[in-house]
Amino acid sequence: MCGIVGYTGPREAYPIIIKGLKRLEYRGYDSTGVALQNSTGLKVYKKKGKVAELEENIVGKDLHAHVGIGHTRWATHGEPSDRNAHPHQSSSGKLAMIHNGIIENYSQLKQELTNKGYTFTSETDTEVLLNFIEEIKKNNQCDLEEAVRVALKRVTGAYVILLLDEDKPDTIIAARKGSPLVIGIGKGEHFLGSDASPMLEYTKEVVYVNDYELAIVKPDELILKNLGNEKITPYVQKLDIELAAIEKGGYEHFMLKEIFEQPQTINDCLRGRLDATEGTITMSGIQQYAEQIVNANRIIMIACGTSWHAGLVAEYVFEELCRIPVEVEYASEFRYRNPVINKGDVIIAISQSGETADTLVAIEKAKDKGAIILGVVNVVGSSIARISHAGAYTHAGPEIGVASTKSFTAQLAVLTMIALKIGYIKGTISEDRYMNLLGELQQIPEKVAWTLNHSNTIKALAEKYKDARDFLYLGRGYNFPVALEGALKLKEISYIHAEGYPAAEMKHGPIALVDDTLPVVFVATKDTYHQKVVSNMQ
Repeated sequence: MCGIVGYTGPREAYPIIIKGLKRLEYRGYDSTGVALQNSTGLKVYKKKGKVAELEENIVGKDLHAHVGIGHTRWATHGEPSDRNAHPHQSSSGKLAMIHNGIIENYSQLKQELTNKGYTFTSETDTEVLLNFIEEIKKNNQCDLEEAVRVALKRVTGAYVILLLDEDKPDTIIAARKGSPLVIGIGKGEHFLGSDASPMLEYTKEVVYVNDYELAIVKPDELILKNLGNEKITPYVQKLDIELAAIEKGGYEHFMLKEIFEQPQTINDCLRGRLDATEGTITMSGIQQYAEQIVNANRIIMIACGTSWHAGLVAEYVFEELCRIPVEVEYASEFRYRNPVINKGDVIIAISQSGETADTLVAIEKAKDKGAIILGVVNVVGSSIARISHAGAYTHAGPEIGVASTKSFTAQLAVLTMIALKIGYIKGTISEDRYMNLLGELQQIPEKVAWTLNHSNTIKALAEKYKDARDFLYLGRGYNFPVALEGALKLKEISYIHAEGYPAAEMKHGPIALVDDTLPVVFVATKDTYHQKVVSNMQ
């Protein structure tokens, strides 16, 4: 998951780009680099390692510029190395480019260029695409904008690209398909980023670039076009995020901060929607499609990673409260199948960012087949929010930690409210049970706070088992997906192998690997499965 930053305007570009890259470090990366353009031409500095190492390495270099681009790379094509780091320069040295995504047909393009005498200094698909663009620019005797447009019509895959051209010293050319791109609008300046965090310090006005759009970005001008060269009016949105929301706030890590924010984020998610006293759930986005959801033959949850686990929990909730069949699909699998979708099927797309590439493609496919698309996302104005028929925001605030925490619990809160609302309208839950569940849901923030107040107990357990090589997480019913999520978190954060299973499936294979060195974590709440889980423990 690469990070990209760009700036053009009256300020010094380098400090803005470096600060922006640091705000994107949460995305994970193995190398970093910047390209700056001034009166003497393009300057490219890049290095394997952290942003701070790059800073140290280029002290004393020519860093004066009012336009530039920066990148943090997570290796896909080519190992982590200085030469594979971005930005890349074209063979002539007159173009520089950064790229987030994967060019699937890069081998074919590379062969075409090799046949024309091109050589490559890196192993990346990015350098191939850049030289392909330059070849078109040279052969067609066109400007960079036109060359990019022609090149992208040949490209298969996902991308966000930012380019500098020595012939256009104040301009950044940008384009996207399947990866997010945000442009911040200042006074006589523009900022670009993978998300809004690099630009929050400078502006709250942003434009989210859509797939197959190309941006020509100058200090005092932003032009959006489609790949057919037709102009598009930029839709400017005002961000409701404070800079403090993307700072650590005294915590050692963003993830720790976000774990402890959960009582507040769940409360924010419920506030203005759930009134346990009046017995109401107000969700205007869902209300307009309530009849279609009530009458749906089935609901399909589409998501990836942690959001997929939220969908699995929601499967239990919807089937119990609404009596509607539910399927939960990995977006990365669904998009490559030819799934049976009937007109009137309801798709619920779950994503923190609202930009998950596989989920976007999957719901576009379902939408084309006549399905109703509901989005459950965190980021206002994101791609999934825009292409869905309706939906609900989780209002969890910026999530900087790579491993999702507060988003997961906020997604569960939103999905539970939707299920309660639909179940009540449909008459599949009684008035008494409905009111009782509203009251229970309203108490969740307080109960989460109580749990977090016992973090020292959790810390002691972590210390005790930190050297274990494997973990097993087990649960039944609603708690089976929670066990999966627990195992995923341990893998992501500690790099310790962990697996999640339904507790009853232990006897069907996994028990063969259990010995007295294996920690087993049971998710055992006092529900209808509790006694059976206790039996599994024994």
